[in-house]
Amino acid sequence: MVIAGNSRLLEILNLTLDLDNYLEFRMNPSDFVFFVFSFVTIASAVCVIFASSSVHSVLWLILSFISAAGLFILLNAEFLAMLLVVVYVGAVAVLFLFVVMMLNADPKKTKTKFSNFVPVGILTALVIFLELGVVFGGWKFSEELYINSVPSNFIIDDNTSALGNILYTNYFLSFQIAGIILLVAMIGAIILTLSKRDGVKRQDVLDQIYRDPNKSVILKDVKPGQGL
Repeated sequence: MVIAGNSRLLEILNLTLDLDNYLEFRMNPSDFVFFVFSFVTIASAVCVIFASSSVHSVLWLILSFISAAGLFILLNAEFLAMLLVVVYVGAVAVLFLFVVMMLNADPKKTKTKFSNFVPVGILTALVIFLELGVVFGGWKFSEELYINSVPSNFIIDDNTSALGNILYTNYFLSFQIAGIILLVAMIGAIILTLSKRDGVKRQDVLDQIYRDPNKSVILKDVKPGQGL
């Protein structure tokens, strides 16, 4: 009985030590940086919604994008971080900022009750959480998926090089077709928004090419004290 009691006591002590080790909070520098970026991302996203000025909302949005890029860097996804900074911060957010500043909207006139958007916000949040539940709960990836998807001779240092190798090797034609489609869409948008107004001087390239050099320059004798 004494031996059994001692063994039971040792088991309890081992469980207590394991529980203490489990509850012990150890934070390394990467965890601290992760919590900082996460807090800044969530706080700036909330400020985007509740900011009284549209310009301030865009600035908070830029801060949220930069913090999200920091999270991608912690995940060793430097290409996504660069894409987020260059495309969203450098192009989209700056475009939003210019549009808001050019419109010069009055916050008092454009401000509406926050309660009007609560049903739409709740519905959108439910749809997002439902999609996340389907993605993370309804799929189970095989352990051999990564091994079978990567060739044995495929050795690249970072994911940016891996993405470039795959994109410009296996999907080069699709990438070029996508670029042509975007180019056609850009030209079509320019043509549709191009408006012709009367009384506006425009450059005619054909007239400049086929002009007569003898008639393009006129020599006049300007007398002193007189203008043309």
